[in-house]
Amino acid sequence: MIKDLEIAIGYRFRDISLLQNALTHSSYANERWHNSLMSNERLEFLGDSILGMTVAEHLYRSFPDRPEGELTRMRADMVCEQTLASVAAQLGLGQHLLLGHGEEQGGGRTRPSILADAVESIIAACYLDGGSEAAVKFIQTFIFCHVPVKRLHNMDFKTTLQEQVQRKKNQIITYTLVGTSGPDHDKQFVVEVSINGVSAGTGTGSSKKRAEQDAARKALETLFPETI
Repeated sequence: MIKDLEIAIGYRFRDISLLQNALTHSSYANERWHNSLMSNERLEFLGDSILGMTVAEHLYRSFPDRPEGELTRMRADMVCEQTLASVAAQLGLGQHLLLGHGEEQGGGRTRPSILADAVESIIAACYLDGGSEAAVKFIQTFIFCHVPVKRLHNMDFKTTLQEQVQRKKNQIITYTLVGTSGPDHDKQFVVEVSINGVSAGTGTGSSKKRAEQDAARKALETLFPETI
């Protein structure tokens, strides 16, 4: 069955355990081995960085007439949860995931956040197994086709908030993790965004990065509603 996924990805792994690790959700690792380090979370961390850098270089070279702010928004659109989850659906990734019983019963195979994280993990697995060439080929095949040509479907709220606030000098934006909730396999993060030390919004998400985006969105809705 995992061979079918290799065919869909277009890459044959030398070390198949890397691909298996990329498919292992923390709920499964905790349930089976009581060790979240055996999940795909570390691969996700690496894959996120590889994806961001590769997409940034592609946009930089492909759009020499676009300013930094627009390139940033385009990159955010290409690497967002919605885009990565659509890639996972294209690969049929959900059926290959290793999930704990609770996550299985809760519809984890179709949960966008889990699917998006798995795609980032596969990118890292390709990198560790076949080097940058293997990872870049995956990104070129499945991500570059999502370059936004019209209106962005995923707004980078953090960048938009920064652009609006920094129209005035000496403005300081800070994001602070103020809490977490839920089990390890379904943790929710709570982040507060402050402007010059004054709270401007609080957001939640399945990762700190997503919670920051939600907090920035809340701040924009209050302070700059015309941008939403």
